[in-house]
Amino acid sequence: MTSARHYPPKQNRQLMSLERCSNFADFRRLAHRRLPAPLFHYIDGGADDELTLRRNTAAFDDYELMPRVLTGLSAIDTRTQVLGQTLEWPVFLSPTGMSRLFHHHKEPAAARAAAKLGTLYSLSTLATTRLEDVAAATTGPKMFQIYVLKDRNFTYEFVDRCKEAGYAALCLTVDMPVAGNRERDRVHGMVMPPRFGLADLASFVAHPAWSLNFVRDPDFRLANLTEKAGALGKGGMGLIDYFNSQMDPSMSWDDVARIVERWKGPFAIKGLQSPDDARMAKQVGATAVMISNHGGRQLDGAPAPVDCIAPMREAVGDDLEIICDGGIRRGTHVLKALSLGANACSIGRPYLFGLAAGGQAGVERVLTLLRAEIVRDMTLLGCAKIGDLGAAFLRKR
Repeated sequence: MTSARHYPPKQNRQLMSLERCSNFADFRRLAHRRLPAPLFHYIDGGADDELTLRRNTAAFDDYELMPRVLTGLSAIDTRTQVLGQTLEWPVFLSPTGMSRLFHHHKEPAAARAAAKLGTLYSLSTLATTRLEDVAAATTGPKMFQIYVLKDRNFTYEFVDRCKEAGYAALCLTVDMPVAGNRERDRVHGMVMPPRFGLADLASFVAHPAWSLNFVRDPDFRLANLTEKAGALGKGGMGLIDYFNSQMDPSMSWDDVARIVERWKGPFAIKGLQSPDDARMAKQVGATAVMISNHGGRQLDGAPAPVDCIAPMREAVGDDLEIICDGGIRRGTHVLKALSLGANACSIGRPYLFGLAAGGQAGVERVLTLLRAEIVRDMTLLGCAKIGDLGAAFLRKR
């Protein structure tokens, strides 16, 4: 798992800046320059042979956009409604854990960037900032992501705290009964909080800016799990062991129904790929599904989210919002997903690489470029409104 294919090409490792970043690959290279190896590979890696990780993006190539010409475009309207919110454009930030690993400004930096760019920020249970503190950091729309933990009352406490803090929506991740086989994390010694072991000392020394901020602010606690984290809170347990100890394979649709009833608001279930599961989500009262394979970090060989959109839309009709989560790297990917029947898309790795590359400014740069691509691509496609996207603009290769 340490082969060169996991690293950006050496010939492209020249000094870069945010202003010189034009696409996902540029932000990935810059993040690689600025992060110690264990942290870069934690973002970059997937499960087993990483087939699903690669397929998530490659699958978009199986679809072609069909432009229409002479449509009399006078303006492009990218606004959309999802999760009870009106967003300025149809992409929002997925829940991702432990942002302090990647930049010392942590989750609030990403939340402020999302608000500034007119979209929604999702906060993970495994964040390094308390959900109340993120709520206070920005007035932009926010969603909180939870798991069904072995301690059900602890899960319910999160629901109640989110109500009190004013979160707009709740997201339940259901594809982690155990953690996937993330070999890169073991190879590179990924633990939480980071440790300067002899094997990785050279990597930390080679990234002085990150390491200096580590010394200044070494607080890597999972802020929303402080009382429950046990050995992890003391830095003594690896990530995979911790996840395996807390996830509950016995969770069922009955557990989901209880959480939906307690929340009584916009509610997304994240990690669905099967049309049958989408029907069950509708039955228990969810308002949205996030088609996701956890960024290729769980079951290797699972289908790419984009390939699941059309069958799922056919299964549930217009009764559920569908969000494509995984593999989004370009504005054209967003347009393809929406043309297949998705209501919106969400991104994880792109904004995390932006965060690692430059904090809030890096996230803003990622979102600004992606939003500009969507506007330009809609113009080239001959489509004036997000709501007009559909089968007429797409064909399977």
